[in-house]
Amino acid sequence: MHKTAGETFAGLRHSLASLASAGVIPQVTPELAATVASAGSALREAVLAEIPAFAASGNPAIMPGLEQHASEHMREIMRLLAGGDVEEFAFVVTHAHRRAEQHFPLETTLHAYRCGHRVVSHWLRNAAAAVGVPNLERAISAVADFSIEYTDVISSIAASEYVAQARLLAEAEGDRRSELLNILLSGFDEADGRVARLLKRAGYLEQRQAYCVAVVQAANAGEMENPSRAQRIVTALTDAMAGHSICTLAGTRNSHVTAVFSDRRRQSGWTAPQSNLADRVAPILQVLGPSILVGISSDHPSTSFVPKALHEAQIALDFATTANRVVQFAGLPIRDLLVHRGADYVQSVPPGWIAALAEANRKSDGSLVETLRAIADANMNVQQAARAIGKHPNTVYARLERIKALTDRDAQRFHDLTELLLAADCWRLN
Repeated sequence: MHKTAGETFAGLRHSLASLASAGVIPQVTPELAATVASAGSALREAVLAEIPAFAASGNPAIMPGLEQHASEHMREIMRLLAGGDVEEFAFVVTHAHRRAEQHFPLETTLHAYRCGHRVVSHWLRNAAAAVGVPNLERAISAVADFSIEYTDVISSIAASEYVAQARLLAEAEGDRRSELLNILLSGFDEADGRVARLLKRAGYLEQRQAYCVAVVQAANAGEMENPSRAQRIVTALTDAMAGHSICTLAGTRNSHVTAVFSDRRRQSGWTAPQSNLADRVAPILQVLGPSILVGISSDHPSTSFVPKALHEAQIALDFATTANRVVQFAGLPIRDLLVHRGADYVQSVPPGWIAALAEANRKSDGSLVETLRAIADANMNVQQAARAIGKHPNTVYARLERIKALTDRDAQRFHDLTELLLAADCWRLN
């Protein structure tokens, strides 16, 4: 259950009332005003001494942001102790948003607030002692309560706003990456200035880049209908590529996880090209696990070829099995590619003899096509083919005659054997 603003600030208001009841405020205000500069310096020094992440950050905006935020806190504490009402801490909200945009760790910011708690508490105790409040012990207790309540309030606001802003940024980044992925995979009009600017900002129009595409799915294709399962594959793929120089743009598309990979093909026109990008991606994607199938395109020299690379990756995925999970398009045999491309045409307009061969092969429990494959494997040596399938050569000759009678094709002739085998593969005869 979320707290209302009144509930969030109730403890802080109560601690301010305790400070007034103990005689701390507004009596300490002049003393605080005289020492606020030194207290602010002490706050910054304490944070830098205890949390090296600020000084170690390569972002030039981090240190100035720390200086500004420390000053804002000192001014706010001065305002509250001078009798000001507790407001919405807009400066904390702004700072949390800025830190989220800078991807500066939330834990570091909250750690800095805890450091500030000690400094502020010490500063207020010294001020109370300096003005000689009547009951110093009670005053110190009230100061401690205020410091704790103040730190709790600003930490709660900062954490909530940081997470909300980070989520918005992640959603915006996800939308941008989805748009970029769709542009690359669908092809784009080079005359479209908006698209060109988007691709240029993302680094996809740089020279000497190589691109390849991977299409990924679960071995059980039905699992891809589950969005969370698909997203887990995207996350696993992205994590697998982390730490490598290869740029990865991944998302879900048409019930598959699709990723565009890119990397510098060569350092300059005078240097030798690096190894193929697809060859470097393939072993990395092996770690996705035994239930994941992957098809990878060949390398291409520019973003204009990405739609072609997508088509290649989809074909490669068609050949992936649990025994051979990651398949590269460039490694596919020419025969397999021809059958993959031509099977639909053969099945839609089959040769007149294929039906008779298919029926006879079915009745013989696949022995006719088995014999054709044995003949091909034996380089049309009937004796060797017979030994391979454990039959007498006369049986092989009889089968070949049966096939010739059905198809008018002589399997002992190279061209006829090739046509018979291609037809069998396209017709899925086993």
